[in-house]
Amino acid sequence: MATAQASTKPPDANEYGGDEISALVLDPGYSITRAGFAGEDVPKSVVPSYYGLIPQDYEHPSQPAQFKQLFGDNSIHTPLPNISISNVMSKEGVVEDWDTAANLWEYAITSRLTNAKPTPLASNGLNDPKPEGMDIEMEGVEDQDKPLTENPLLMTETGWNAGKDREKGIEIAMEHWGCPAYWLARNGVLAAFSAGKPSALVIDVGAASISVTPVHDGLILKKGTTRSPIAGNFISQQLRLLFSQTNPPIPLTPHYLISSKTAVDANTPSNATLRTFAPNKAPDPSFRHFQEERVLTEFKESVVTCWPGPGRLSGHSTQGGTNMDLARQHPGKPFEMPDGWNQMFPPLDRYRAIEGMFDAKMALSDASNPAPSPSQTIGALIQSSLSQVDVDIRPHLLAQIVVTGGSSLVQGFGDRLMHELQGLYPGTRVKLHAAGNVAERKFGGWIGGSILASLGTFHQMWISRKEYEEQGPGIIEKRCK
Repeated sequence: MATAQASTKPPDANEYGGDEISALVLDPGYSITRAGFAGEDVPKSVVPSYYGLIPQDYEHPSQPAQFKQLFGDNSIHTPLPNISISNVMSKEGVVEDWDTAANLWEYAITSRLTNAKPTPLASNGLNDPKPEGMDIEMEGVEDQDKPLTENPLLMTETGWNAGKDREKGIEIAMEHWGCPAYWLARNGVLAAFSAGKPSALVIDVGAASISVTPVHDGLILKKGTTRSPIAGNFISQQLRLLFSQTNPPIPLTPHYLISSKTAVDANTPSNATLRTFAPNKAPDPSFRHFQEERVLTEFKESVVTCWPGPGRLSGHSTQGGTNMDLARQHPGKPFEMPDGWNQMFPPLDRYRAIEGMFDAKMALSDASNPAPSPSQTIGALIQSSLSQVDVDIRPHLLAQIVVTGGSSLVQGFGDRLMHELQGLYPGTRVKLHAAGNVAERKFGGWIGGSILASLGTFHQMWISRKEYEEQGPGIIEKRCK
């Protein structure tokens, strides 16, 4: 899975972190960033990958001003004056803003794990009076201001991460945080490890993208890595289209706009008092969009369901007629919006919201949201991935499929995926491993990193600070394959 250092000398405790000090595992994603100590079951620090920006001068927001960055749930969900919301990651799942990403990751680690803070300038000893003629000892002062000087760091990355981005990660860890040792691992490999499989076909359904990664003996097969934007955010967009195309349109009012509300009957207009803001104090539209996504997430968790089959929703049932007619006979599910509006959502709408992930022609679309292509569906991604790997290992990978990612927690997703695979590969043994525990499904990559970094045999794999100083950031390409 990686290239070890060519040395028979046992790892030095100070150089590689040793057994006494727990390594840290950092797993950045588009929606959330996970951090915690190696050897633990779940990450202790789970923070949004979104961050807030507020101008320092509230009274004159139009003037050029310095912006303050806000991290964490408590900060970015508060409707502060002129607050805007951004994400450090691009929709491809790679870092877009490295400076802010470094600040966000440091917040995730130091605020909940190490509690390390830079030494105040007034108490670092440099300003203390010294006897005349005595030199000031500077050695070690710089490292006092670095938050991770005692913890090796294992960081995860996507299977398509570019070389320059890989080097940027080790630069931040070594130069900004002062890590004694570092390692970079592919999250597809780690998700397979978390399921106890050195070889697997990993299907990761995240917020921004879905990826299919073939892993063989701890190494990803890059040719077979495929990805598509038809993931969690796609389901949210399908819900927005569904709500807007319903007659009358379904209101989507986020929690922060509700001042008070009164209960109303189903399918009747809401009776809520909305919160108002002064013109120069209102949050940016990006803040409202972010808060609407929270409501859509609640809807996905409680109402959206995958069509259970047999066949696709657009197909014909075995009893005659269409599956859509059959779906209309299924029970609905109630849901109440933050402003009090509520209704029993019909089963066809519940199935339709996610059906586009499996069947492109069933996806809702409009002028600004075109329908996905058939090659972007889950089944097409799996077929494309397996077609790029050696024919001898395809049956082995189909028998070792690992499903991970928070968006795979939609009700019935595992069963629907199994039906889809059995239709694509009839007569082939297909076995799906989808952890029933919510934390294991959401944090699969992090858990695999926690297992890997806690192994005693892994200590020889770390890239030490000494090696980094000798060879520079290019060492990441040589060691972390």
